[in-house]
Parts: sequence; C-alpha cells; structure tokens
Amino acid sequence: MGNTVTKESRSRKATRTGSGTKRARTAVPVTKIRNYRAALKFLKTKTNYENMVRVGYNSSNFNLSRMLRILAGLGNPHRHFKSVHIAGTKGKGSTAHMVAAILNQSGYRTGLYTSPHFLDLRERISIDNTLVTEAEFARLMAKIAPVAERLSKDNPTFFELMTAAAFLHFANSKVDIAVIETGLGGRLDSTNVIKPEACGITSISYDHMAQLGTTLEAIAEEKAGIFKPGIPIISAPQPPGVKRVLREQAEKTGCSLSFVGDELAFSYRFESSRITGPHTRVCMTTPTTRFDHIQVPLLGEHQAHNCGVALGIVDALEQRGLEIGPQNAIDGLAKVKVQGRLETIRTLPHTIVDAAHNAASIRALMRAIGQNIGYDSMVVIFGCSADKDVDGMLDQLQIGADKVIFTGTGTPRSCDPHELLAGFQEKSYKMAMVEERLIDAYRTACNCITREDLICITGSVYLVGYAKRKLGSDVTL
Repeated sequence: MGNTVTKESRSRKATRTGSGTKRARTAVPVTKIRNYRAALKFLKTKTNYENMVRVGYNSSNFNLSRMLRILAGLGNPHRHFKSVHIAGTKGKGSTAHMVAAILNQSGYRTGLYTSPHFLDLRERISIDNTLVTEAEFARLMAKIAPVAERLSKDNPTFFELMTAAAFLHFANSKVDIAVIETGLGGRLDSTNVIKPEACGITSISYDHMAQLGTTLEAIAEEKAGIFKPGIPIISAPQPPGVKRVLREQAEKTGCSLSFVGDELAFSYRFESSRITGPHTRVCMTTPTTRFDHIQVPLLGEHQAHNCGVALGIVDALEQRGLEIGPQNAIDGLAKVKVQGRLETIRTLPHTIVDAAHNAASIRALMRAIGQNIGYDSMVVIFGCSADKDVDGMLDQLQIGADKVIFTGTGTPRSCDPHELLAGFQEKSYKMAMVEERLIDAYRTACNCITREDLICITGSVYLVGYAKRKLGSDVTL
C-alpha cells in the first residue's frame, strides 16, 4: 500500500510539474527580444572583453567548445557557407574589406564580419556592403538569446554572441562566401570554428602582449592557430622569427603557406598624378595569375602589403574553383572604402582620423601621412588603451608629430593622459599638453594651427569612433 501511494504521489507530481530535470530547464527565464533596443540591452548584460583592461587568455574565457554549443543550438549556421579567415596584428580589417569587395564584384553574395565598430554595432556584420538592418539584428538576437540562456552556467560572451549573429545572418541570407576577421589572436578566437577556403595572415607586431605573449614568435604562434589541414595560407611579409614560426606551424598542420614577396612575386611603387593624387600601385605574380599595376584603394605603403595578401587570397580561391579574374580584382578594389584609415572628417581645419593602435601602426601612419598629405605642421591628438605598448607608441609619435595633445579614449581601458604626457616628455622636447576631454583637445588644436596645418586624431579605435561622432563635418563645435 505504501508503495502504491508513493507511485500515485509521484504520478500526480509528474502530471503537475513534469520531471525535476524538465522543470529546471523551463525555470530558466527566456529574454524576449522584440526590437533593436532590446537586442542591445541583452548584449550589454554579457561579458565584453573589448572593454576590460585585464583579460585572462585561457580556454575558460575564450572557449571554442562553448562557441560550438551555441552554434549547434542554432543549427550550425557556420557550415552553410564558404569562408575566408583573416588574422594578424594590423591590417586585417582593411584586407578583409578588399577581399570582400573583389568577391562581390565577381558576382558572389559576400558576407563580411569585422570588429570592432566605430559608430554602430551593425558595422560588424554586412552582406554586399549593406549592414544588417536593426530589425534583422533583433530577429537574430531573439533566436540566439534562448540558446545563450540555456548555457547560463557557462555564460557566453558579447563577442561569441556577435559572432553567432554574423554566422546566422550569413546562413539565413544564403551568402556564397563570407570573409571573417578574427577578434583576438586566432587559436582561441570565437571565429576559429569555421573551415575556410583560404586564410590570410597580415602583418604581425606587438599588441595584446598580456594575452598573446611578449615575443613576436609567441604572438605568431597564436595567430597560426587558425591554420587548417589542406587550406592555403597567404601571409604578408614578416620579420624572420615570425616567418620561421609560421612555416613551422604550417608544416605541423599540413597546409600550404605562401608569403607575399617570396613564393608570391610582389612589388609596389608610390606615385602621384593630377587625376588620382598620391597612391600606391602593386604588381603580383602567382603560379596561375598576374596582377599588373593595380591601384591600392587605401593610402599608405602598409596598405600595399595588405592588398598583396588580398590578391594572394583571391588567387588561392580561384585555384579552389571560384571564378574571379584580374579585372574583377581591379574593379572591386576601386570600390573599397574603409572607415578610420587616414579618413578625413573635416576639411577646415583639415582633420583626419586613423585607428592606429600599436607602435607599428603609428609608425606606418606617420609615414603614410608624410607621403600622401601636404601640410606645414601637424598636431596629433592622441589617446590609447592602458594595455597597449604605450612606450613603443610614444616612440613613434614623437618622430612624426610637431605638437601632441593627450586625451582619454572614453573607455574603462583608457590610459591616463597625464601618464602619457610624462612618458612623452621623457622622450621628446616637442610641445605637448593634456586635455581630459576630446572636444577640449580639438578646440585647443584648432586654436594653435593655421590653414596649412593638419590635425590627426589617433591611438585608439574607440577614440576615433568618438571623434567621428562628435567632430564630424556636420557637427557644430
């Protein structure tokens, strides 16, 4: 009798609530996302390493298994389109835009996923140069949120969910191919779940040393984590130690590796004409294709190397069956426009922004300005994140700038501008000062220049985004 009562009790309980396991699952609150604002609010609840000064680089914080579980819950969208994967320290965003433009010009429906953004989160996800709409982004997050909340004990990060949104958008939109830029490193990056048709490695230099390693060789090994067996790799010219590590990792992985300037014959030259102004042209010869005197769409000789990687990737894709051709490469590159790369945001006074955010990028920027922009004197408004190679950036800054105004980036990662000033004054006797707010720094710069002078705002993607928002040509100071 006792056993019968127990079974009946269990039966009634099961009828009312279901099993304990099922009840626990349904007890998890499901976020209702009905519009874009709600989608942004949901994302803000997630850990965002882009806004953090100290980030542990480990398989707990950067977890490919978690990323794969998210994607599995969405039907594995990353398996429904071809892709190109691009890693590197600097230039990967520019390279990704070039590859995407060429593919789109060749008639392929092309997705593009990059990071971070300048003004609008949707800049990260586009198809055929069109940003994902607010309504579509909300629908994507509405599908992703329940999957993410089922992993509440292993809470997905902001970047993982953004990556999932990009992959889902590309799959839903039936893109032919997507160009995917890594976020941080390569080996543990959330994007490193795809099996691409080709990979690109742009210039490797010192950045994110606390996470990726304190030597170029260690950083290179992390970047090489995106190598896949049988997949062709195209690399920009690299320092000897980096080149050695990349070759070792390619051999271990079982993939082919070609360097621009070695296996891929490459040259470039700077020129200027009355019609096109200052620009760079590149030539590249591969075993199957010859690209002659192609104009690089972005300013600076560092962009010539990025263009070389893009053309190398295009050639590798052709060898894997995609139909592209040199003329589509020329026409596609001519349409490339990338925010925050020697971008003019005001003409009076002449004001440019550039998202250079490590020492090598600042060096390339100063050289590119000297080659491509005429001016008498240059005032640099500079702010950077505290976790960067600040000393190296200041070394390069004092070589090119005539006056420097240090300011904050407006993020928790911002380096104290007074510390920047102190470090700069140890290196240079050039005029320098601090303005805590960007708007005050800009007003001060405007007051100490003539019509022939230049203002350059650089040092941080976040500072450049803030400058574009606050100082754009349609904004009244």
